This record gives sequence, structure tokens and C-alpha cells, in this order.
Amino acid sequence: MNRCAPMLCTAVLAGALLSGCVSIVGGTALRGQAGGPTSSTVPTLTESDLDGVLLNAGQVNGVMGATGIRVTASSQSMSDNSDGVSDVDCLGAIYGAEELVYHGSDWTAVRDEVLQEPSTDNEHWVEQIAVLYPSAEKAQKFVEASRTSWEKCGGTSIDIDNSDVHSTWKIDEANVSGDILTQQSNQRNAGGWGCQHALTSAANVVIEAWACSNSIDDEAQSIASAMLENAGKK
Repeated sequence: MNRCAPMLCTAVLAGALLSGCVSIVGGTALRGQAGGPTSSTVPTLTESDLDGVLLNAGQVNGVMGATGIRVTASSQSMSDNSDGVSDVDCLGAIYGAEELVYHGSDWTAVRDEVLQEPSTDNEHWVEQIAVLYPSAEKAQKFVEASRTSWEKCGGTSIDIDNSDVHSTWKIDEANVSGDILTQQSNQRNAGGWGCQHALTSAANVVIEAWACSNSIDDEAQSIASAMLENAGKK
């Protein structure tokens, strides 16, 4: 079985190529619910705040129901996987922190972190991303554009190709009704391996999360919600 997370089969993080198939991986009260942060309660952030928005490995293990997940890669730049997808218009629905997707949105800084078990056939894969903008309006504008793109890509299949890997992913319909956008995708012929993608914004930061496993549910949404809580503490 050639199992991989769609967004980082070939992504370059921290100067190291994550080639082949790895499982990548990125919680609590949702934004706008009782006790959770809201757009008005999250302060304007600076680049020095971004690392504090990310969850630590212990928190990620808790969300994923695991014990051995650890940080395996990190980056302060966007990735470019546009040449490896069959439909570039759906790049943002299948990969995170993509240069082409964020191009022209006036983002100013990014923190991108991957967590997984250290084994080659790991059970979980998480990616958590925080992207800084000069204003809340520009952060929200990016999320709204992504909402439209995710809706268009729902119900389609995307092929991912690079020098080592070919995989096909079925993208489910997007759930765009709440403050945190979510969308699930499943890799064909991979024994149930799938991922949830979550995206939201608060104040001047965009939060993006991926969570992958053989029994994925709402883990990426939980990670994004917990990241919002961290942002509210800045």
C-alpha cells in the first residue's frame, strides 16, 4: 500500500525534501461558541506571535489519540507543489501553505509545521500553519476566496505525481457553513487512509490545519480551533 498525505508528499520543509509517502499530521471549543475565541477577542498579531499559535506535540497527540507524534519538519516559507497536481485550480484544496494559492493575498509571514510518528509507516500525519496578514480584512478575504475554491473542488478527484509517488485523492464536498471551513479527502487504494483540511481566520492571522489517519473525523477542525484559542491568548 502506497499511503501518503496529499499535501506533503513532495513539499520542501526546513530545506529537506520530504519525498515518498509520509503521513503528516496537524482542540477544543469552536470560534463563536461559548468560551471560545471570537474575531473581536483575538488581538492583532505580529510575526513573533506566530510560533505561539501552533500546538505543541503533546496537544497534537491528544487530539489525534496518539502518543508518539513529534515535530518532523518546519518552515517559514510557502511550498510549491503546483507542477504535481492534475488540476491546479484545486491546489489549495489538496495542499497547505502553497505559494501559488497565497500569491497576491499580501501575506507577510508564515509558520508551517509537520508532526508525525517517527516510523516510516506512521499512523498519523498533521500539518499546522499560521499565516500573518497586515490586516484582519485581508486575512478574511483569503478565507472567503478559499471557500469558493473548496466548494468548486468538492466531489472531484485529483491526481498527484512526482518522481517517487503517484496517488489519486477523492475530495469530498466542503463544509463551509461555519467559521472553520472543513473538507475531507481520501486516497484511493490505501486502506481507508484519509485527511481532513481545516481553514479559518481571526484578527490578522489565517489558520490552516491538516490531519490524516485511517479513521479521520474532525481532528483538523479541533486543531484549528485550539490554534484559535492560542491566538486569543497573545
